[in-house]
Amino acid sequence: MQTLQAVRGMNDVLPDEAELWLDFEATVQDWLARYGYRNLRTPLVEHTALFRRAIGEATDIVEKEMYSWRDELNDEDLTLRPEGTASCVRAAIEHSLVYDGPKRVWYAGPMYRHERPQKGRYRQFHQYGVEALGYPGPDVDAEHIVMCAALWRELGLANLRLELNSIGSPEERARYRAELVKHLEKHHDRLDADAKRRLQTNPLRTLDSKNPMVQEVVASAPSLLLYLGEASLAHFDALKRLLAAAGIEYRINPKLVRGLDYYNLTVFEWISPDLGAQGTVCGGGRYDGLFAQLGGKPTPATGFAMGNERLIALLRDSGRKPSSRPPHGYVIHQGEGTLEFALKLAEELRAQNLRIVLHAGGGGMKSQMKKADGSGALYALIVGEDELKAGEVSVKPLRSGGPQLRLAHDAVANALKGS
Repeated sequence: MQTLQAVRGMNDVLPDEAELWLDFEATVQDWLARYGYRNLRTPLVEHTALFRRAIGEATDIVEKEMYSWRDELNDEDLTLRPEGTASCVRAAIEHSLVYDGPKRVWYAGPMYRHERPQKGRYRQFHQYGVEALGYPGPDVDAEHIVMCAALWRELGLANLRLELNSIGSPEERARYRAELVKHLEKHHDRLDADAKRRLQTNPLRTLDSKNPMVQEVVASAPSLLLYLGEASLAHFDALKRLLAAAGIEYRINPKLVRGLDYYNLTVFEWISPDLGAQGTVCGGGRYDGLFAQLGGKPTPATGFAMGNERLIALLRDSGRKPSSRPPHGYVIHQGEGTLEFALKLAEELRAQNLRIVLHAGGGGMKSQMKKADGSGALYALIVGEDELKAGEVSVKPLRSGGPQLRLAHDAVANALKGS
């Protein structure tokens, strides 16, 4: 019989590694609360039309990467979500979330894309996303960048750089697109297959091509910044002033466009040189047209998402250890009737917010003591026949080397807390 394994690119996270995930998630969620963002949860599965309309038909995600299928039972075309912003906006429209004013929300969970699995790029990957819905100005754009910088400091990630650009309005991009296509067509023989295909569909995506030959062509292309109008430039200048006031360093990258069609004005990415080709750990920007594009009332919005796997890889490589939370006690029991007493004792201690492991699986006292020590517990809580008769518990320190004590069972909780 063939051994069953996880689907390639959809990875198990085992307990030792999950400790770092839990530590990361606790840090992120505390950070989000400090900035006033509230959780929004959306389904893993959405109608395919949502992503085609939001992300754009001529994007790599829609063309090549979505997990989509026909649900014949319900006569629906469905897709596993490849990103979170479209779902958040769909939910905001459906439930009139911003009818009484702007909202700050965050989401978390798995996303799905057909990928060639490699370090930092998986078929199932996880994101935290932050969305500010109903805010028109550069102040919230700046807030998102500043709060990212604060999180990197809290996580101890120092080697991240910020790249920043403005892609203006749809009308400004349309004028720029015409000039870019003219430039690319002059060098048609130096374009790869992707760039040639995008000439007619999404030529701006050629700006961030990873092909060195195409990059040489793009290097001499006109800059999108030269096509921005007065309002777009004013928005970008105000953002830069706010970042300067906050002490945030950045590099303007006029080739930065992001891979989704819904963006306008501000776009940004945080990049680590320690992850090779998959160096972007966080990216986002403004998407003022998406509400109307999905059938809602025109609503300004901006947001970003970060790749959990990539950030956790950086944390792991930096030697970060999760906060230690060893059991306070490991309950050992030996003899007739001691298991019942030990079970009740363990529950009483857990009700006092103590972390308690109750031995299971049998074995002698020596074997159980070895398990207690291996658990990392601070104390072995021993219930033998003598302790059972007296209604007491022997408390043996496993880490401090202090004396073993014998206490009444209702005094154990205070003793553990006091230590």
